[in-house]
Amino acid sequence: MSQKFLHTTFGKDGPEIFRLGLSATMRPGKKTVYKAIDEGINFFFAYGFDTHMIKVLKDVFKGNREKYIIATGNYNLLLTHTDVRKTLEKRLRQLGTDYIDAFLYLGVMKEKQFPEKIKEELMKLREEGKVKRIGMSCHDRKLIGRYAAEGDLNAFMMRYNAAHRGAEEDIFPHLETHDPGIISYTATRWKFLLRRPKNWPKDERIPDAGMCYRFVLSNPNVDVCLNAPSNIEQLKENLAGVRLGPLNDEDMTFMKKFGDVVHHTKKWFM
Repeated sequence: MSQKFLHTTFGKDGPEIFRLGLSATMRPGKKTVYKAIDEGINFFFAYGFDTHMIKVLKDVFKGNREKYIIATGNYNLLLTHTDVRKTLEKRLRQLGTDYIDAFLYLGVMKEKQFPEKIKEELMKLREEGKVKRIGMSCHDRKLIGRYAAEGDLNAFMMRYNAAHRGAEEDIFPHLETHDPGIISYTATRWKFLLRRPKNWPKDERIPDAGMCYRFVLSNPNVDVCLNAPSNIEQLKENLAGVRLGPLNDEDMTFMKKFGDVVHHTKKWFM
């Protein structure tokens, strides 16, 4: 297996990262976060309320801060969290660091939810050196594609999995010029890709979590794919899965076929 599958740089001129990142939104315990670090994971996404991760990162940041890449942000749909600068300052205090690697405006569903004043404030924070990369998490793929092509934002978090492959047309073709950092989440489509759909033959296999992560990471446009284990055993299983390397042609065809069935079975799901 090529090391390029497991390691890359986070966007243009970015630091080297292990391509399976960690989110602790399922509260897996501090031991799980420490285990992730021991296994080489160095990219973390934190909201601020996921205290297991916050406490561990604050601890390890006391050593070699530059070894670890942290992405966080503020959520535009929560009325008490729309102040970008206030949220950033709080996160800096929580983590005991003087900069954030990627600060995102989270949960953008459409363009009007990302007003110009928010973009300008993010750019100020980057100019001040308090954040290294700025961007958004967004469900509007075409909007991400447009911002990626413009180049003012240099980090994006978006959904990409075997059931939702629209980024291949709407986002990935627009990355080449400015090469922003790309974070993917929901590799298992909130576990729907791990379940047998009603119209899937009983004698045919279904994916495991490792295959879902390998599907995402087999696309070189994705820098890092987040996993959110509930416990240390799930983390170990996910790591073992991605260490098998990229999917072969047969497995890739299978994942797309299965993903299409899941997508059409649950059309209502985001």
